[in-house]
Amino acid sequence: MSATPATTQPTSTDPATAAPLVEPIVRPGSKGHTDGAWADRPVPVQTRSGRFASTDPAAFPAVTGREVDWKLSPVERLRPLIDGALDGSPYAYLARDTPGASVEWVAPDHALVGTAGTPEDKASANAWASVDNVLLVTLSGDDASSITLGRSGFDASPRAAHTVVHATPNSRGMVILQNSGSANLVENVEIVVDEGAQLTVVSVQEWDDDAIHLATHFAKIGRDAQLKHFVVSLGGSVVRINPSAHLAGQGADADLNGVYFADAGQHLEQQVYVNHDAPATKSRVNYKGALQGEGARTVWIGDVLIGRTAPGTDSYEQNRNLVLSEGTRADSIPNLEIETGDIQGAGHASATGRFDDEHLFYLESRGIPEEEARRIVVLGFLSEIVQRIGEPGLQERLQASLEKELAEGARARAEADSAAGSAASRRSPYVDSQPGASVATGTEHVTTEPDVAQGVTAIGTHPGGNAR
Repeated sequence: MSATPATTQPTSTDPATAAPLVEPIVRPGSKGHTDGAWADRPVPVQTRSGRFASTDPAAFPAVTGREVDWKLSPVERLRPLIDGALDGSPYAYLARDTPGASVEWVAPDHALVGTAGTPEDKASANAWASVDNVLLVTLSGDDASSITLGRSGFDASPRAAHTVVHATPNSRGMVILQNSGSANLVENVEIVVDEGAQLTVVSVQEWDDDAIHLATHFAKIGRDAQLKHFVVSLGGSVVRINPSAHLAGQGADADLNGVYFADAGQHLEQQVYVNHDAPATKSRVNYKGALQGEGARTVWIGDVLIGRTAPGTDSYEQNRNLVLSEGTRADSIPNLEIETGDIQGAGHASATGRFDDEHLFYLESRGIPEEEARRIVVLGFLSEIVQRIGEPGLQERLQASLEKELAEGARARAEADSAAGSAASRRSPYVDSQPGASVATGTEHVTTEPDVAQGVTAIGTHPGGNAR
């Protein structure tokens, strides 16, 4: 038996007869490998600043819920806002005449629109492309001014909005975005802080129980300028507020704060991003939350990038969550990227734990009833953020709102105990804390923040991940 040699096909060098080349698949935010057979495979985004950004929603792939920025969100409940048709017409708002401040509708091609940032997700891009007008809030006074922008006239139809807050050079002021009533809203808020300006922006979410709100806040902070930013989320069914701060000028300062209280079935989410992009910049991120009731869910992701252009940076971020009942879930994920060794300091911390029974025992042993003791401990935990806003009237009102949340929780516990007739077996809450970090080798990592709750799953983090 003789073997028949295999037939060898001739190789053609004629472009007309050569087999067509397969174009490599490159997804938004990725680039193709150049290493042999990997040429047709995308490279995952290697740094936070490398994420794809566009104002065109069609440039983004379909959202599946597996993406890094959507995997902890209830995507199907948000689908109409992510890729559906949106009403972008002007809406009714309430704002008093304030010296040193002005509010007006401008065209989407206004010079300030797009100066603070560009959408990094499909929902934000959908809102950007859908608005007919942009609401411009300008602060120009040397004396501190405070203006409240009230919005409560939305309905359940999907809607888009775009707001620009502009603090002119060396101005001082506060803008309060007060949200209430029903809503199905996706919006972009741009915050432009010019050189030497001092601006405070407070976003308060006291929506009705059925409201859905997605918001992306972009902030660009100039030379020697300061931004204090507060996110207060108490109401709504699904509320996702993603603030980002670009410290673009030397000596820029960002102080980002948040307080949230999730009840049964409520989803409250914050994805924070701080980009140090200039020398001698400073940032502090401090978010605190409480959860009570079956199905209460919170998500906090904190990304800090210290770029090569930011020597002398001083940065710290932390998130604390207090679990008040069983059946809740808190995700807390701090991330830190450092691309220069010349920094003043950088660190992050995350802690999630149950209510501390020892605190209760201490107060009850001094004659304070259990529910009153619980109220004192929780308010003390959350009030730190509220008291830093700097507007006494707003602080007092938010304090009352927090007390109302606690009172409703106390009533629910009393009803449950009454129905059960005795203390039911308690199951542990689901707590997910993933302190992942990517830091430069040799960088000192700060992990000295004190605990705030018993049963902490993670305090700070250790240097890990891929060194940069």
